[in-house]
Amino acid sequence: MIKSFKDLDIYQESYALAMEIFRETRQFPKEETFSFTSQIVRTSRSVAANIFEGWSKRQYEQIFKQQLVNALGSNGETETWLDFALDCNYLSKEVHGQLREKNEIVGKKINRLHQNWKNYGK
Repeated sequence: MIKSFKDLDIYQESYALAMEIFRETRQFPKEETFSFTSQIVRTSRSVAANIFEGWSKRQYEQIFKQQLVNALGSNGETETWLDFALDCNYLSKEVHGQLREKNEIVGKKINRLHQNWKNYGK
């Protein structure tokens, strides 16, 4: 049973992915700290933050769903930044593939929550 947003598997997975991306960016060039690194960390964290914000307002269906749409947008931005990281040689193909796969799974779960939110976790 879901008692808090922290019980949502999608929140847990998106949070864990954001932390994994954060750890990976520690190796990015220092000159990218305030541009590239900041962007990818911010967008990945935004996914979990939007899920929390939506869940806290779920009694208002439209607001809840809009926050999930925002989470999907941040999820897409994160995917783009991961691709840039690969093309800039900041991530290996293996790490990029693992992070992209996790990001894709998170996106699919957000979509599922958006479509079936009343029955989610039951």
